[in-house]
Formats: sequence, C-alpha cells, structure tokens
Amino acid sequence: MDGLEITDVSSCDLSGRQDHRVPGEPMLRVRGLTRIYGRECPDCVPRTGPEAGSNICPGCGSVVACAGVSFDLYAGEILGVVGESGSGKSTLVQCLYFDSAVTAGEAYLRNYREGAVNILGSSAQEQRHIRHHLMGMVYQKPHQGLRLDCTAGGNIAEKLLAAEFFHVGRIRERASELLLRTEVPLERMDHLPRHFSGGMQQRVQIAKALANSPPLVFLDEVTTGLDVSVQARVLDLIRHLHRELGLAMVVVSHDLGVIRLLTDCTLVMKTGRVVEAGLTDQILGDPQHPYTQLLVSSLL
Repeated sequence: MDGLEITDVSSCDLSGRQDHRVPGEPMLRVRGLTRIYGRECPDCVPRTGPEAGSNICPGCGSVVACAGVSFDLYAGEILGVVGESGSGKSTLVQCLYFDSAVTAGEAYLRNYREGAVNILGSSAQEQRHIRHHLMGMVYQKPHQGLRLDCTAGGNIAEKLLAAEFFHVGRIRERASELLLRTEVPLERMDHLPRHFSGGMQQRVQIAKALANSPPLVFLDEVTTGLDVSVQARVLDLIRHLHRELGLAMVVVSHDLGVIRLLTDCTLVMKTGRVVEAGLTDQILGDPQHPYTQLLVSSLL
C-alpha cells in the first residue's frame, strides 16, 4: 500500500509471533492526549477537571472527556486505567484505537515507522492500516467488537482479511487455533455469537483481537456485566495469554480488583484528568491522591 510502512512485519505472521521487546524503549508513547466534545473554547481545559469538580465547561458547555493524558507503555507490560464512570478512561482507549478523533495530543508506536510518526495525526488510511496490523481491541459490549449475525469463525476471518490474509485454509486453521486458545469449543466455530453466553462472546472477542498477532491490545471493561465466576475465567484467560504471548495491554476498568490482578502500572483518572500514576502495587498500597485513597478504601 503506497505511503504505508510497518517496521515489524512479524505482527502479520500467522505461523508464530516474534518477541517485540526492545529494552529501554517504549512501545507506545502518548503525550497530551485531549478529547473535547462540543464547540470548544479557551476555558474548556482550565475551568474543568478534578479541582473544578466537573468535566463540563462552564463557558461553552463542551465536555472535556480527557485532557493532557501522557504515559509510556513498554513491550510486554500491562497498563491499567481506572476511574469512575465519566472519568475519561474509555475515551482514552477509543482515541488510541482510532474509534474517536482526538482534539489534541500525540502518540508514537514503535512498531510503526520506528516510532517517528504521530499516529494520532496520520491519515485515515494509515490509521486503518495500523489498527488492522498492529492493534487489537476487546470492547465492554460484545456487539461493538463482533458481528453477532456472523459466525465465530467468520468474525476472526474478518480481522484476518483486514490484515491482508487471503488464504482460506490458513484463515480457518488460525480461527480454530484461536478459539481453542480462548476456550471456545470448536464445534461452536460455525455458530452465531448472538446465541452465545456473555462470557463466551467475550472470549470470541479476545480471539478476534488476537487474530493478527498484534503487539498491542486494548481491553475496555471486559468483565463488566458478567457473573463473578465468568469474570474469573475471563481474567484467568487474559493472564494466561499475556504470559504466553508477551502482549502489551491497556486495561480499562472501574474495578480495582481487576487492576490489581492484571496490571503492572496504573493511571487513575477523574473528570478527564490523570490524578495519580505509578506502579500498581504502590498506588494500591500507598495511594497519594484523595480520590485514589477513596477508591482503595472502597475496595477494602
């Protein structure tokens, strides 16, 4: 494809996944990511946030979903993003996965053009290429990530076709491999996900997200609405896949239990801002910001 380049083609190798780790170099660098819904004015960022107690601009009524978010994510690392509903955590991953356009900010992915290009400012064609080849996403609501009237195997095939795999036999072989890996019975491969349980729909979503062997996967509230026993199985599956494949992940959750179980580092968000960031054990063991202290105390 003219004008497009990926620096690590192993993300497109169906036969196996190479190690993407480069010591000391972040896989993903995000700087000043901001998303404002509305007509926007000069007061939007200064007059909103935790200190203002709102993410709604008093001047123009715009919603500052997130503002000034910056972080580094290293290969094989799991970053947690935690906060209450409306804190901006889901908007953050939606922007990074190109589901929502940013108002301002930059992001650099090491596996794309050696991390020298701001992917948030790339063309729509380039962003589709990055998304199809180098990223995976598991949404809170399965219908956002799956075609419920397309078979489980067909959903995985859709991701592979987008990543430019066209060999029907290899696609079906890959779909079978991923469904087994995510604990979906092979006899269900040709069944419609709309007839699956919530937990099985999430497992099919995870299989689809991994289809192109991406180095980076986003998980947005993947256990919300599931029974406790099903939540545990999905979380165990995610931990197993992370250990096996060495994926870098961004895990969004309002549940500190999920964050504690899965993540290495954590961002705490409130009214569109990061109020605390650091190693997960440190944040949960010795929270510094009053809001983080409130979240942790609610877990105890």
